[in-house]
Amino acid sequence: MATLMIQGTTSDAGKSTVVAALCRALARRGVSVAPFKPQNMALNSAVTEDDGEIGRSTALQAQACYLAPHSDMNPVLLKPETDRGAQVILRGKVHGHMDALDYHAYKRIAKDSVMAAWQALESRFDVIIAEGAGSPAEINLREGDIANMGFAEAADCPVLLVGDIDRGGVFAQLVGTLALLSESEQARTQGFIINRFRGDMALLNPGLEWLEERTGKPVLGTLPYLQGLVLDAEDSIGLTQAEKRSMVLKIIVPALPRISNHTDFDPLRLHPQVALSFVGPDQPIPAADVIILPGSKSTASDLEWLKNEGWDKAIKRHLRYGGKVLGICGGFQMLGEWVEDPDGLEGKPGKVAGLGLLPLTTRMVAGKQLRNVSGVTMAEGANVTGYEIHNGVSEGAALSTPLFDIGGQPEGAISEDGQIMATYLHGLFDHPEACQALLTRLGLKEAEHVDYQAHRERELDRLADMIEAHVDVSSVIALLGVGVSPSR
Repeated sequence: MATLMIQGTTSDAGKSTVVAALCRALARRGVSVAPFKPQNMALNSAVTEDDGEIGRSTALQAQACYLAPHSDMNPVLLKPETDRGAQVILRGKVHGHMDALDYHAYKRIAKDSVMAAWQALESRFDVIIAEGAGSPAEINLREGDIANMGFAEAADCPVLLVGDIDRGGVFAQLVGTLALLSESEQARTQGFIINRFRGDMALLNPGLEWLEERTGKPVLGTLPYLQGLVLDAEDSIGLTQAEKRSMVLKIIVPALPRISNHTDFDPLRLHPQVALSFVGPDQPIPAADVIILPGSKSTASDLEWLKNEGWDKAIKRHLRYGGKVLGICGGFQMLGEWVEDPDGLEGKPGKVAGLGLLPLTTRMVAGKQLRNVSGVTMAEGANVTGYEIHNGVSEGAALSTPLFDIGGQPEGAISEDGQIMATYLHGLFDHPEACQALLTRLGLKEAEHVDYQAHRERELDRLADMIEAHVDVSSVIALLGVGVSPSR
């Protein structure tokens, strides 16, 4: 078994992309490879084959390896509920709720879960490509670290450091990060990868030569900026997108403070007949054909935010003018009459009045629902796949007119006039048949057939092709120290 860890100078430096690219490149060579992220903080998550929960970006990396995601691939997942507290997921299951200081002290115990998960993968795969979180040079977080160098030291694995040149200051990023590491961590860092370069390499080469001379570390590759790359994001929302000349259906989504699984909307952002935009705090709420209320990690508090931002009035006005509304997971719960959380599972105990647009009430109960599902749309019989990640149980008359048939069981709700739809399913637009049927229901005439899963596969191959063309893969393979073909 061999492990290589990819760390970054900053969050969003490109660690997830590089890991996915390396995983697909190695898997295409016939290598038994798996991804691993010791600790992740994200509200985008996926349900695993062992009924656990991991970060969405790690699940995508599993797909890059031609694997089903497993909870061992991301043993610690932190899902922020407030600015200072998060739900802690250990090896796929809810462990509890901790504030930042409590978790910082708990990391020494969480490390046991990290190492046990890594060792479990070690027994099943020949190569593991691990991904760090944030930056290894966060001085205030280094004590008891399990996300970056703390894991690399425990696993005794080499590290490559990724810097994002598109942000500017990439040489300061790389040299500064290296300087803040201990001697053993510096020695463990075997080289650099520069990400998102656009320009003439002739102008960059003098800087690369200086960097290698200054640090004694090789630059193993400079990756180009990939225009139009659309893949499952770890946790950031792109609030802008190019205008589409073929725009037919305009969809807006409130960017809730604790929005979860916004990757639900990636197929819509890709769709040539849809213009989707997220609307952040203090932004005017524009006119649209469809409003989608997304998932939330803290439904009650995000519902209060929604009202304070004027969305309750905007949604009612939108419906009066014939617009459509879709609620997903937490958004489904918000559409009802009440959201009850007597035990404070997602915040303060109590109950909050919903938007009152569907006759149902949701009660938060212990024991998170985690499952992958498949079925059909109730009206069209179109195939749908998805996954559930939620605590709440909803009851009420609205459920008597379901949106989906999932294994013979009704799921979701549709209002009598057909303007309001709701479901607990995440990933419902991923299947091309369901996407086409749902967009037609939401008002798009002659919706095109767009296969987002096939798109994911093309993008992963595109990343692997980029790695093969712009990174010294033979040197990366040498770091692994295993028998791997130097070429495809």
